[in-house]
Amino acid sequence: MKTVEDIDLINKRVLIRADFNLPIKDGQITDDFRLKASCPTIKFCLEKKAKIVLISHLDQPGGKVDPAYSLKPVAERLSELLEKPVRMIEDCLGEKVKEEVAKMEPGEIFLLENLRFYPEEEANDSAFAQKLASLAEIYINDAFGSSHRAHASIVELAEHLPAVAGLLLKKEVEILSKSLESPAQPALAIIGGAKIKVKLPVIESLSKKYDQVLVGGKIANEIVDNQLSVSRNVKLPLDYVFEGEKKLDIGAKTSKEYTQVISQAKTIIWNGPMGVFEKERFVKGTEDIARAVVQSSAYTVIGGGETIAALNKFGLLEKIDHVSTGGGAMLEFLAGQELPGLKALE
Repeated sequence: MKTVEDIDLINKRVLIRADFNLPIKDGQITDDFRLKASCPTIKFCLEKKAKIVLISHLDQPGGKVDPAYSLKPVAERLSELLEKPVRMIEDCLGEKVKEEVAKMEPGEIFLLENLRFYPEEEANDSAFAQKLASLAEIYINDAFGSSHRAHASIVELAEHLPAVAGLLLKKEVEILSKSLESPAQPALAIIGGAKIKVKLPVIESLSKKYDQVLVGGKIANEIVDNQLSVSRNVKLPLDYVFEGEKKLDIGAKTSKEYTQVISQAKTIIWNGPMGVFEKERFVKGTEDIARAVVQSSAYTVIGGGETIAALNKFGLLEKIDHVSTGGGAMLEFLAGQELPGLKALE
C-alpha cells in the first residue's frame, strides 16, 4: 500500500479524507481523540508545503444540509491543535469552493463542509467523487474508521486521483495486521457490547487465531439465550448482575475467571464493554477487565466508541498501547473481511 511518504507533495493540492465524526453536544466537541489522531498526517503535509483540503462526514444528517451537523466546531478545535488557522468552507462542492481552493497558498488548510449533506456520498456516486477530485492533485485516505464503508469519498474518489494512505491509516493497518497475523502468545481477544451480527463472525475468526476469546455484554447474553454454538476456546460468562430479568453486567465469578486469563496474556485485543458501564450498578465488570488489561504485561489494542469511553471514565486510556480509531472498521478487519477503503488504495 502506497503511503503519503512515497509521493511528492511539494506545492500540491492534497485532498485528505479524514474521520472527523466526533461527538458534539451544544456545539462543543466532547471527545477529540480522532481529531488528535489525524494531526500527524496533516503536519506531514504542512512540512512538505502542500495545500491541504480536508474532507469528512459527521453523523447522519440524512443527505440534506442541517446546521446541527456542521463541521465548524471541528475547524475551530483543529486550529487550536495545529496552532494554525483552519479555514471552514461552507460547502464541499460547487464553483465557489473551486474558486477558493484554486487560490490556496502552500501551507494553507481548508476544511470543507460535511460530505453527508449530499446523498451521493453514501451512494458511492461517481459524478460526486469526480467533483471532489477536481479540487486536488492527490487523494490521501486517512480515515481508517470509515474505510469499511463503500462511500464516494472512500472508494470512488480513489479512482479519479493518485491515491495513497495517510500516516494514521498506515499505522492502523500495520498494528492490526501484526496483532492478527503474528501476535505474541498467549493471544487473547475480549469482545463485548451489542451488534451480534457484526461480532459473531469476529469471535469465530479470532478463535481460530487466538488462544482464547472472552465474551461479555449483550452479545454473550444472546449467544447463551439462543444456544448459539461457538468454538471451545470461546469463554462465556459464568454469572451475571441482574436488573429484574435483564443481565446487565458480568458477575463476580466471571470477573475473577476473566482477570486470571488476562493476567497470563501477551497480546490483548478488546472491543466492547462487559455490561451497562454507564450505570454505577453495572460498571464493575467492565472496570475489573479494564484494570486487569492495563496491569497485564501484554501488548494491548482497544477499539470501539464504548470501550474507549469506558477506559476514559476509569482514567486508563493512556495506559493502552494502541487505541484504534475504528470501531466497525477494526471489527471487520479482525474478521478477515476486505475493507473497501483499503482495496481502493491497492
